[in-house]
Amino acid sequence: MAEIRSTLEMVLERAARLEAEAGDSLATEEKSQEGMRLAAQYMRGEEIDLALLLAKPEGERRLLVQGALATLLRNITLPREGDDQAGADRAMQGMLQVGQDPQLQAVVEEMKKILGQFLQHKEQLRGQIEEQFAQQMATTEHSMGQQTGGQVKREPDQHPQFAEEWQKVMVQLNEKYGNALDQHKTYTQQLVAG
Repeated sequence: MAEIRSTLEMVLERAARLEAEAGDSLATEEKSQEGMRLAAQYMRGEEIDLALLLAKPEGERRLLVQGALATLLRNITLPREGDDQAGADRAMQGMLQVGQDPQLQAVVEEMKKILGQFLQHKEQLRGQIEEQFAQQMATTEHSMGQQTGGQVKREPDQHPQFAEEWQKVMVQLNEKYGNALDQHKTYTQQLVAG
């Protein structure tokens, strides 16, 4: 009977340990999610001072900052248009509030540089492709004008192959600049949450 009792005691002890670990895991997840919620409120433009997270006790602060950082980093993306960069800029400002590492400012500046170069390179390539297709369109317009007896004017982006060519270029640009941005995001996580 003593052997059965000790086995039962061992099972109960293990169950108690697992319950305690689950409670700790739940508390950890809640703090991380609280950091995510605060960062999301900040990104929506609410008056949230993310620097206040740094005043929390060490264990809680680390979890809150990790959660906030995850949300902020998700908001740093390659802009589709020039005015899409506002969200990424706000996220980088938030990172500076929660980050204590002196190198973070330099990393943020590099990310801004990557985003600016992406937009500049995108505009430059679009202009080149439009120019290339404009030359092709001029020849087509001239021959169509002679056939119809009127003047035909079409924009380069109306050429059937323009969208296909532009898509190829965007895939390459997104890959190149997206990889660079992802490397900086990973490094940021190491600096801030590390």
